[in-house]
Amino acid sequence: MNKVIELDEIDRNIINRLQSGFPVSSRPYLDVASQLDISEDELISRLEQLLHLGVLSRFGPLYQVENMGGSFTLAAMKVEEECFDQVADIVNSLEQIAHNYQRDHEFNMWFVIATETPEEIQQVINKIETMSGRKVYNMPKQQEFFIQLKLAV
Repeated sequence: MNKVIELDEIDRNIINRLQSGFPVSSRPYLDVASQLDISEDELISRLEQLLHLGVLSRFGPLYQVENMGGSFTLAAMKVEEECFDQVADIVNSLEQIAHNYQRDHEFNMWFVIATETPEEIQQVINKIETMSGRKVYNMPKQQEFFIQLKLAV
């Protein structure tokens, strides 16, 4: 059963404000805290608490890796249930793996490979195939869509 977490007005204001971006400055937390009429320490403490409680799953930047010369791809594998954890440990042991999810599907392991160069994608795929003994299906992005999703709290 999911635990209900009560957010006060300050927590809601923090979440709503941060969905609109984070300033690039020498003291970005102070800048946001000033806008919310709280201290920088309180903002940081509340963010840590929201992350700890699972209200926020992540707080950090999103980069367009291609604009920095890097590359990423979505990959999938078919893994027998009895071997899933072992294969997941292999995949997750590589520093280029950004996310790894189990799905209820023939392709039951899905993960993102993020590399410093486009050429490195195939090297990582080859390494996973060698280490796991299973085929990795590469599904590179064909088209990108930007959806600005903001959920008012």
